[in-house]
Amino acid sequence: MHVAEREPEADFEPLLQLEMEMGTFLSDWHHCDQLSTFVARMISLNRTDPVRHSNFFSSALNELLEVLFRGGFPDGQIGCAVYRQGPTERVKLTFPCPPRQRHFLNEAVAKARRGDALARYLDSISTDLAPTRDAVLLDLTINFDALIHLEDSAPSSITLVVDLPLEGIVT
Repeated sequence: MHVAEREPEADFEPLLQLEMEMGTFLSDWHHCDQLSTFVARMISLNRTDPVRHSNFFSSALNELLEVLFRGGFPDGQIGCAVYRQGPTERVKLTFPCPPRQRHFLNEAVAKARRGDALARYLDSISTDLAPTRDAVLLDLTINFDALIHLEDSAPSSITLVVDLPLEGIVT
């Protein structure tokens, strides 16, 4: 894992943006897979290996959407925007977030950025029966070399920002 500075938003080219009512999103678990597959196919066409890129991106976005699904609140909207700069895709998920959820996300993102993230991730996957929401963020940091941070949005919303350098992943 490496810790790098985030690139300014102006350096990223917008690729795709969509919005959905949270109640609709939360009404069916399959929305996570459907949205991630659609978005991945749309943005992967001009990559070096479009199928590989689509698979990686879809997996990462699906995990992020499942984090929202497990802790989501039915009021408001979910917004998903994808940007690109060179080998990196930036995903911005904006969603309703009450104070208790905001505290959890701040803690989870902080844990994913700490130096012991690998040890915590390995412990998590060896002891948990199902991945926890913070384990998912650790997974993205470790396995996708993701940089994750939060941005404040409207008073009752938050934006989860994830930079995924997928073109640089060596399999």
